[in-house]
Amino acid sequence: MDSAHLPDIDQSYARPRTIDEALSLLAIGGWTVLAGGTDFFPGLRDRPVTAPILDITAIDGLRGIRCDGAYWRIGALTRWSDIIAADLPPAFQALQQAAREVGSVQIQNRATVAGNLCNASPAADGVPPLLALDAEIVVTSDAGSRRLALDAFVLGNRKTALAPGEIVTEVLVPKSASRGVSSFVKLGIRRYLVISIAMVAARIAADAQGRITAAAISVGACSAVARRLPCLEDRLIGQPATPATLALVTAGDVAGLSPIDDTRAPAAYRLEAAAELIRRALGVCLAGLPSGLPTDAPSGESDR
Repeated sequence: MDSAHLPDIDQSYARPRTIDEALSLLAIGGWTVLAGGTDFFPGLRDRPVTAPILDITAIDGLRGIRCDGAYWRIGALTRWSDIIAADLPPAFQALQQAAREVGSVQIQNRATVAGNLCNASPAADGVPPLLALDAEIVVTSDAGSRRLALDAFVLGNRKTALAPGEIVTEVLVPKSASRGVSSFVKLGIRRYLVISIAMVAARIAADAQGRITAAAISVGACSAVARRLPCLEDRLIGQPATPATLALVTAGDVAGLSPIDDTRAPAAYRLEAAAELIRRALGVCLAGLPSGLPTDAPSGESDR
């Protein structure tokens, strides 16, 4: 759809009903995309809105969770309350636990998965569990779509790989990454409604002999972007899925992170806390494996 065929719009606000309308408007340029708005409006503080707003909340096709055989597909406008309520494999437990940490229930009913990613906060609760699920991000413009690994999409503090005219339309989780069980652990100055000091998502799968066959561990709020720990993951492969394996986690596993000193915690404390959170998240995963047998993803789907 070219600009000559767009519906009449207010030059400061538009609420398209289809993805094609939204992409055509984006191609014109100058828009700020609004999904849940739970970060955008607080970020204004007492300042007025100055940029034209492209409100994509009316595009129903961007919301929902389904499995097509190769991927679990999470629409960009899927809300955190949708994630919490969805019937998902045990490997998604960390994502569902993180969803319960995204603000209050009111925020969970409004905030979107894609908004959490595009905001690109180092403390975004959704990023570590999606990293542990090998998530890929689908970004779309009027020229077509492209897919990026999540760690290639979130580039830094408040920085993503989105190009002008692009929006996130979908998050993909490969079926190969939906095996096993997972856990999300978050440390803050209080239990709820808090920005993380450190957080960890872990996913573990084991074979019939009780040996770890897959491991994914990611740490958030301890670097400009959440990061996987591939060296630790590799070291866990082949190890017995027992509590004794937790002794393999050392301070060296988090030495490559780059936490900051701020009002919530000093950098040294964050590193120490991250190592302990890894052990706790892994411990929950190991306890959740059914007698060391593999936990495979069901083939069901959930649409909302």
